[in-house]
Amino acid sequence: MKLSGNRIEGFLRAPDPAVRVILIYGPDTGLIKERLDRLTKGVCPDLGDPFRIADLTPATLKEDPARLADEAAAIAMTGGRRVVRVRDATDGVAPLVQSFLANPAGDALVLVESGDLGPRSALRKLMEGADNGAALPCYADSGGSLEAVIQETLRGHGLSADPDAVAWLADHLGGDRLLTRSELGKLALYMGGDPNGAKRVRLEDALACIGDTAALSLDDLSTACAGGDHPTAQRVLDRVFREGTAAVMVLRSLQRHFLRLHLAAGAMAAGKTADQALATLRPPPHFRIADQMKAQLSRWPAERVGTALDILLSAEIDCKTTGMPAEEICGRAVMQLSQAAGRRGPSPGRR
Repeated sequence: MKLSGNRIEGFLRAPDPAVRVILIYGPDTGLIKERLDRLTKGVCPDLGDPFRIADLTPATLKEDPARLADEAAAIAMTGGRRVVRVRDATDGVAPLVQSFLANPAGDALVLVESGDLGPRSALRKLMEGADNGAALPCYADSGGSLEAVIQETLRGHGLSADPDAVAWLADHLGGDRLLTRSELGKLALYMGGDPNGAKRVRLEDALACIGDTAALSLDDLSTACAGGDHPTAQRVLDRVFREGTAAVMVLRSLQRHFLRLHLAAGAMAAGKTADQALATLRPPPHFRIADQMKAQLSRWPAERVGTALDILLSAEIDCKTTGMPAEEICGRAVMQLSQAAGRRGPSPGRR
């Protein structure tokens, strides 16, 4: 069973009882952990219960292939259904999982945790096509889904937020679900220190609390790329990849930056000055990058920045459909744009 879009939340609330194995995979490790814990708690509320939860690794299963079926069939001493979790799974466990799905033992729920699996992954294809299995992707929050996470998390702290504050937070969070919730928890703590007891987050509150920490590397990457500083852009790109940021998340961050340049360039084409054009953006540019964005407008008129957006969108599509290394696709797009910005010449070529 392949889960996507709105089906995911419904499945998490009430998993299909016919499903015995759930593959939880994707580039967002924080979201993977959150969903793994949520599914586990649906069976066993105590995540530390050693009698009802078993953790296995591919190495363990390689040494003892029968271990998966044995753990799934085991009866907990304290009663209740069990959960068997296979950590850090790769395509190497696909034959074993396939054998289990063909003849499932016991009644335990098996949760298989993996990293980012491409469409050709044997494990992913197996789970997407199984009647008693499910593949649950975990991609970085973005757009409306990220805004929903922000608003839901703030509500949990008894807070609401102004629209421009939500927009700014969405532009600076989302690479990892746990990091997003951690940063919002810090914002809630900051709001709790307000002597007036404010319950509504304003843009200035978000800037004061999160501005210099969350997504700082991605801001640096966007600034270097749009400013034509390819060596710096490459160094920052290498750093964000080492930190575990997914290539698609990097591309979307760059898309947001170039889209804002496109809006400002359009305002300039209508007769506004660079300062006036930047002032029309909502939320306004952070003070760290306002001067750089003003300089970037001279490199990226509206037509040129439109071509840049096409390149970034094509790169994201390639990451999801071609099976090529996503980091290499992303790096090529960054090189194209940063070198084009440095030339100040014609529009960068479309691929």
